Amino acid sequence: MVAGKKCDDKRCPFHGSVSLRGRSFTGTVVSTKMHGTATVEWVRKKLISKYERSEKRKTKIHAHVPKCLDIKVGEEVVLSESRPLSKTKHFVIIRKVKKEEKNKK
Repeated sequence: MVAGKKCDDKRCPFHGSVSLRGRSFTGTVVSTKMHGTATVEWVRKKLISKYERSEKRKTKIHAHVPKCLDIKVGEEVVLSESRPLSKTKHFVIIRKVKKEEKNKK
């Protein structure tokens, strides 16, 4: 959240009425072309037991961007599950991941 910046977004978990619950993920913002929405992607590993190997797979979801956050393409963000906000949006971006946090992992 930007210091001192207040938003009137009713879908903002900080200033609005949306409560957070369930799962939370860390991913990279791929697109912000939709109004109030960002596409977030992260890589996971899937085990293929037949070949005793693992493969990389991507998960892409749409998340709501509150007006009080300034999110750009390529940034690492943390998102959390909420009630359904639209047909495809069930997550809200909570915050950006700082560079120090990425280096610790």
